[in-house]
Amino acid sequence: MRALITGITGFVGSHLAEFLLDKGLEVFGTARWRSNTSNIDHLSGRIELVECDIRDAASVKQVLHDVKPEQVYHLAAQSFVPTSWRAPSETLETNIIGQVNLLEAMRDLDLSPSTQIACSSEEYGMVHPDEVPIRETNPLRPLSPYGVSKVGQDVLAYQYFMTYHLPLIRTRAFNHTGPRRGSVFVCSNFAKQIADIEKGAQEPVIRVGNLEAKRDFTDVRDIVRGYYLAVTQGEPGEVYNLCSGRAWPIQEILDTLLGMSKVEVRTELDPARLRPSDVPVLVGDSGKFRERTGWEPQIPLEQTLADLLAFWRPA
Repeated sequence: MRALITGITGFVGSHLAEFLLDKGLEVFGTARWRSNTSNIDHLSGRIELVECDIRDAASVKQVLHDVKPEQVYHLAAQSFVPTSWRAPSETLETNIIGQVNLLEAMRDLDLSPSTQIACSSEEYGMVHPDEVPIRETNPLRPLSPYGVSKVGQDVLAYQYFMTYHLPLIRTRAFNHTGPRRGSVFVCSNFAKQIADIEKGAQEPVIRVGNLEAKRDFTDVRDIVRGYYLAVTQGEPGEVYNLCSGRAWPIQEILDTLLGMSKVEVRTELDPARLRPSDVPVLVGDSGKFRERTGWEPQIPLEQTLADLLAFWRPA
């Protein structure tokens, strides 16, 4: 069984590659020529890396022609919400046009691999108090260019399923974290700052943004298991939330990590870390996916945060 992961060098892609290898699949992955491959260096010789920019239609088509995958996990994207305000056009092009290139290549080559489209809880955006926990039927009111781009990917996948009968399964993953998460993301940023303070590379001050926001966090290793189940057991054309069902205030995330710190630390608000608009609360209902596949998160967030802090601490 051949699996193709677009964006394999990313945080989620690297964990998914590990999971699929353990399942006995032959794993191929796309990466741009300038991609940082540190996340997958330990998999050298076990996966096949293919140079490809998802925005280049000819490049995407060549990859699909050569690999002929039976499973596709479409993760390649501009995935950092703050960057989407600074580079909205690039975010929309990468995420939406990149997916068009992938789906058009499948059509041109007459390929129908079972395909997971990585959508996002950011699509829900402004959620009213009486709409929590969020189900897949909730209105989509994105509050960032990134959220808009993911809505575009979501509805494109539905349209290509309905029009061309491509076996596409959409997953709306809520926040997920774990080892190898980029330091620009909140949990990893806190953990890295603590590790830097412990080794004397930073003064004992953690700079923070909005600590009042509430987010539904799941371990990345549970999320990639969900992606595999979506491809192997999900119903084509459907959309599924992947989430824990619990809302964690960012303040509580910080307090949990500080409780694991070896030094005394104080916090300081950094206005540069505040977003132009922020979603107050995102907590989901994954009942539809659990009923379909039996999936449920297995790793408690406290363990995830401990593993994340260990990742940033010196060996």
